[in-house]
Amino acid sequence: MLKFVSIRNFVIVDFLELHFTSGFTALTGETGAGKSILVDALSLAIGGRGDVGMVRDGCDRAEISVEFDTAGSSNLHCWLDDQELVGDVDICLLRRVIDANGRSRGFINGHSATLQQMRDAGKYLLDIYGQHEHQSLLTPDTQRNLLDGYANLTSEAEALTKLFSEWQVLHRNCEKLENNNEALTNERDLLFFQKRELEALNFNLHAWVELQTSYARLAHAASLLEVVQFGVNVLNETDAACITQINALISRLRVGIEFDASLRDVLSILEGTKNDLQEVVYSLTRYTEKLDIDPQVLRDQEQQIAAVIELSRKHCIAPEKLPDALRNIIARLGDIGDASNLSEMRKNVIAARNLYDSAAARLSVARKVAADKFSREITILMQDMAMQGGNFAATLRPLAQGNGQGLEVLDFKVVINPGSPLRSLTKVASGGELSRIGLAIQVAASKVFTVPTLIFDEVDSGIGGRVAEIVGALLKRLGGRHQVMCVTHLPQVASMADVQYKVSKLSKDGATVSGMAILDEAERIEEIARMLGGVEITEITRKHAAEMLKAK
Repeated sequence: MLKFVSIRNFVIVDFLELHFTSGFTALTGETGAGKSILVDALSLAIGGRGDVGMVRDGCDRAEISVEFDTAGSSNLHCWLDDQELVGDVDICLLRRVIDANGRSRGFINGHSATLQQMRDAGKYLLDIYGQHEHQSLLTPDTQRNLLDGYANLTSEAEALTKLFSEWQVLHRNCEKLENNNEALTNERDLLFFQKRELEALNFNLHAWVELQTSYARLAHAASLLEVVQFGVNVLNETDAACITQINALISRLRVGIEFDASLRDVLSILEGTKNDLQEVVYSLTRYTEKLDIDPQVLRDQEQQIAAVIELSRKHCIAPEKLPDALRNIIARLGDIGDASNLSEMRKNVIAARNLYDSAAARLSVARKVAADKFSREITILMQDMAMQGGNFAATLRPLAQGNGQGLEVLDFKVVINPGSPLRSLTKVASGGELSRIGLAIQVAASKVFTVPTLIFDEVDSGIGGRVAEIVGALLKRLGGRHQVMCVTHLPQVASMADVQYKVSKLSKDGATVSGMAILDEAERIEEIARMLGGVEITEITRKHAAEMLKAK
C-alpha cells in the first residue's frame, strides 16, 4: 500500500509531501491545477519515461520519493531478496532523480537500481490506468493469471506448469540418450571390463598391508638371516660371547660377596641382564626357524603386488583407493543401466505427455467457460459506464504446441464503438476508455488481483450523471479490497471517496506552483459544491454537496 510521497521541483511542484491511507481516495481540483501531476510522479517512480521537461524551471533536479507498506507481499520480498535490494522490514522505498541535463537515476531501498528494476518492483506495488505504460493488465501473464484466479483455476494452472516441466525434462533426457547412445554403450562395455578386473583382484586393504610386509621380509631373507645369526653369535655362540663373559663375572661376584655383601645388588642387576640377553637369543633363534625363504612363495607375492600396482596405474590412483574405484564403477553402471533403457524411457516420455495433454485439455475447457462468463460480466460493467455498444472478450487463441501455461494464449479484446471489430486491449487509444475498462476488469477480478494500489486517471472522461454515480460506486467497492486513487472532475465520483485531496494552483515568488492538501468535512462540502458547478456556490449547492457526501 502507498503510504507516503515526496515530490521536489517536479513540473510546477516545488515541494510536496503527502501521506495516504487505505480505501478510496479522490484527487480533485480546478482544470489546469495539475491533478495528474501526482499520477505522473508515481509513474516516474516506478520506472516511467523521464525527460528534462519534468524538472521545474530554474532548478537543478527533480526528485520523487515514494514509500510503500509491503506487509504480506511475499512475492515482492522474494524479488527484492533475489535482486539484493532489501531494505527495512515490510517497507519499500523508491526514489527517482532527474537532473537539469536529463540524466536519470533510480534507487530502491537506498540501493542504486536500473529503470528496469524499478519497473519490475512497480509491478508488485502499483497499477496506473490511463495514459501510462505501467498497466499490468496489458501483459499476457497478468491476463492469464486474472482469468485463472477468477475461475478458481490457479492450482490447476500451477499443476499444469509442473506437468509440462516434468515432461520436458524426460523428453530432453531421452533425446540426449538417443544422441549419445553409442558413446554410452562404449562406456558401459569399458566399465564392465574394469569391474571384472577389480572383482577378480579381490583387493582387501588389510591383506594388502600384510602382503607388503611379508614380501619385504621374504625379499630380504638372506640379509635378515645373516643379521640374526650374527646376533646369536655375539650373544651366546663363542667363547667371547656376551653371555659367556657375564657368566664368568657372575661367578667371581659370588666369591666377592663373601667378603663384601654390598656387591649383592650388582650381582642381582647382572643376573637380570643375563636373563634378558638369553630371552633375546631365544627370540632370534625362533625368528630363524620361522623365516621362510621358499622362492615360490616369493614369486607368488611378487605377482600379487604387480597385479595391484598395474590396476592402480590404470585407474591413476593409489592402491588403497581401488575399493573406491570399484564402488564408483558399480554406481556409474547403475546410472547408465537406468538411462540406457531407451524403450522404458520413451514410455515414460509418452506417459508424461499424456498426463500433460489431459490436464491441459481440462484446463482449456474450464478457461473457455470462465472466459465467456468473465467477458459477459465486464461487458455489462463497460456498458454501465457509458460505453454503450461496447463489448469485452477474453479470447483464447490455440497454440500450435502447448507450453507450461496451457494450449492457448489469452488476449483481452474490446469493442468501444458499435460495428467496430474486436481489438486487443493494448490497442485502445483513449486513456479514459482504457481506465474505465481497467476499472471494470478490476471490479470483476478484485478477489484475485494482487497489486495493492490502483490509480485511475481520466476514468470519468466523457461521462456524467447516473454513469458517474456508477463509476464512483465501483471505485468505492474496489476500495474495499485495494487502495484506490482516482483523479476526477465529477462530484458523483469524488463524493464516494473515503478521503479527498484537492489540487490547487498557487503563485509563489512570481512563479506558478501546484499544491495538494487533504480536505476535512467542511472543505469537502465546499469542494464538492464547486464541482457541482454554477457561477457562485450557494447554500443550496452546499446542501446538495453535503447530501451527496452523507449518501455515500
